[in-house]
Amino acid sequence: MSVDYLNTPKNLPVPEDDGAADHLPGNELPSLSLPSTLGGALDLARAASGLTVVYVYPRTGTPGEPLPEGWDEIPGARGCTPQSCAFRDHVRDLADHGASVIGVSAQSAADQLEFAQREHIPYPLLSDSDLELAAALGLPTFEATGMRLYRRLTFIARAGRIEKVFYPVFPPQRNASDVLAWLGSGSVGS
Repeated sequence: MSVDYLNTPKNLPVPEDDGAADHLPGNELPSLSLPSTLGGALDLARAASGLTVVYVYPRTGTPGEPLPEGWDEIPGARGCTPQSCAFRDHVRDLADHGASVIGVSAQSAADQLEFAQREHIPYPLLSDSDLELAAALGLPTFEATGMRLYRRLTFIARAGRIEKVFYPVFPPQRNASDVLAWLGSGSVGS
C-alpha cells in the first residue's frame, strides 16, 4: 500500500502540551554548524541573525518506503511533508514579514537533500543526526523503532534569540499559516 505523504490522515492523535518547550523563549540560539541542503554546513546562530522561523520536525517519509511501525499512533509524529510543503508555499509571504525559514530534523544529510530536491524546498533543511540542537536547547525528543527523533515544534528567533515558540504543532500543515498570523498580529518583539 502506498503512503500519501502530502496529506495527513483525519484520525491522528493530537499531541498535548507537556511543557517541554516552555523554557525556550528568551534563549539564545547556539552556534552549531549543521549540514545544509543548500550545500556545506550552516551555523544556526549566524543564519538566525535576523528574523528567522525555525521548524523542527521528526522525519519526512520517502516514497516507496513504509512508515516506521506505529508511526500514525504517535501523537504529532505524522505530517512532516505537509508541514515542509506549507512553509515552502508560504516562503514569500514570510519574507514579506522579513523572516527567513530553516527546517531541522535528525535525518541524515542525504535524506534531507533527497527530500528537498523532490519537494522543491528553497530554504535550508539542516541535518542534526546527533541531536546537537536538542542537547544545547533542551528540545523535546521521542524514540520510535530505535530512532531518537525531534518532537515537532517551531520557534521564531530575532537576532539569534528565541521570541516565540509553537508547541505542540498540530495540525502540521497549518503551522506556516499560524506563524504568518502571529507575525501579522504585531506580536513580534513583544
